Amino acid sequence: MPESARGAEADADAEPGAAPTSALTSSTPETRSDHRRRTVLLAAGALVAVAALGAGVLTARGSGSDGRAAAAAGGLPHTAVEVATSGCGSGWTHPQAGHQVFELHNTSSTAAEVYLTDPKTGAVYGEVEGLAPGTVRPLGVTLGNGSYAFKCLPDDADAVTGPTVRISGSKVKSGPAATPITQQELIPPTLAYQKWIQARTVELAHKTDVLRAAVDRGDLAAARRAWLPAHLVYERMGAAYGTFGDSDGAINGTTAGLAGGVHDAGFTGFHRVEYGLWHGESASGLRGPADQLAKDVHALESSWPSQRMDPADTGLRAHEILENTVQFELTGRTDYGSGTNLATARANLDGTRVLLGYLRPLLKTRDAGFAELGDWMDRAQHTLDGLDHSGKWTPLPQLPRPRREKVDADLGGLVERLADVAALTDVRRTA
Repeated sequence: MPESARGAEADADAEPGAAPTSALTSSTPETRSDHRRRTVLLAAGALVAVAALGAGVLTARGSGSDGRAAAAAGGLPHTAVEVATSGCGSGWTHPQAGHQVFELHNTSSTAAEVYLTDPKTGAVYGEVEGLAPGTVRPLGVTLGNGSYAFKCLPDDADAVTGPTVRISGSKVKSGPAATPITQQELIPPTLAYQKWIQARTVELAHKTDVLRAAVDRGDLAAARRAWLPAHLVYERMGAAYGTFGDSDGAINGTTAGLAGGVHDAGFTGFHRVEYGLWHGESASGLRGPADQLAKDVHALESSWPSQRMDPADTGLRAHEILENTVQFELTGRTDYGSGTNLATARANLDGTRVLLGYLRPLLKTRDAGFAELGDWMDRAQHTLDGLDHSGKWTPLPQLPRPRREKVDADLGGLVERLADVAALTDVRRTA
């Protein structure tokens, strides 16, 4: 997972001997904070993407003047639907089942969110956020038998629910729907996770002290043995990074954005110590960085009880941890000599499993694929565990191509399924 708000270094800044990047690597440098902002936007539209799965490319638009669905070039029926403060959903007069596209036209003077819902349960089949006045945006869904209604939520105005439309006699199964979740429901799992993080900060401080002591006494072999256990504790805490603030960069920063690279004074934390330990730096040269790392870790331990995670971000983090793992760890961007990216990926998997455990009461009744998600977690764990040889992990460059493809496929498939968690736990307006 990317370490620090500075993110992972661009390929051009990679140190000699660093693991080669794979096709997953972006050619454009991206900081971790940039990636988080992009992830938030993706998650906001994740439900729409899931609902449209298999619907094909949305290339054509248009509908009859009476609002009747018209066949598009891509083979999907399109229906024009009006979004207005005085009414919502007008134009949908000839409902039909199957893959389809609604062209949402905001005829009001204010931006709005639009949900396609089950009017009885409030479950959301698709959504478009930030629909500007006078604009048209497509919403792709798959609909089967049931009752549906559009709900329009204009900025600074009450929600407006349109007429209920019913579909019957179809053999098509509706796409996934998300029963709205409130921030209040997310508070208990978030508080429980915060307590778990508190225990990890204590463990992190202890293991970092072991690392510092080994460096202080000049036993670099022991320091190399102590580095990974300490680092992996931090990597299991991935859902809390956003609450760590500047501590994240200090403890787990990379060289991204640093003019001096590995020799820049701003390069600190685990990766600074890693670089020195695996590039022949002397104990005297490493004492300062190891001592600073320990101080920053203890500062985090002391400050954490007063921090508060945002419950609205909890589900998003469950997706983000492994999304970032695929982008940064599985490309070798964060390897400064230890060759332990796969160990980090395994720790990130552990962190994801912990967070899903706290979210389970909310997800098991909302996510029809929750059991399958557990199967994918087990599958990824089994694949990664096969690369751990009594604590000595296979470096990425040494993975045979079939094993590398297996790792990428299993982690990538899991990330796709975790996107549903981010969508299902997205706090939506209801009034």
